[in-house]
Amino acid sequence: MTDASQSARADQAAKAARVKEPAAEETRRTSLGKGGGGSGDPASRGRTTIADGVVEKIAGLAARDVVGVHAMGSGMSRTFGAVRDRVPGGRPDVTRGVKAEVGEVQTAIDLEIVVEYGFSIRDVAGAVRENVISAVERMAGLEVVEVNIAVIDVKLPEDEEEEPESRLQ
Repeated sequence: MTDASQSARADQAAKAARVKEPAAEETRRTSLGKGGGGSGDPASRGRTTIADGVVEKIAGLAARDVVGVHAMGSGMSRTFGAVRDRVPGGRPDVTRGVKAEVGEVQTAIDLEIVVEYGFSIRDVAGAVRENVISAVERMAGLEVVEVNIAVIDVKLPEDEEEEPESRLQ
């Protein structure tokens, strides 16, 4: 077995441990609604799934909205993103620095952020965590089991060559 396949299996096992799926009975009860079958609330007829990318967008926008967050993602992804943002018709990548694992009722989110110098990293990370959890639970209706934040850099005042990411409103 190659190192890549072992790594992939380890990633799958980690995801399964982080985001639990509901029991079959719980899923049946949810999909049948009140009274079972075709009766009951029309909203309970059928199933809604939410893609990882949807949660990543919500989390990315919520994280960028926190004062003290200068940018998201690693240096390389920020460089490519800056080039893409300057291309006419290009849109900013709001999922840069965000990874979400979505189950049927729960999600786990990993973020990479750059904090502006002078801000408390602990306070910024706490505000990001709170804002992301609030936004994802409100918009997607998923329980956020964890938000892991990796502070990968600090933006120093003399580092003026890199523009801050715009705060989307």
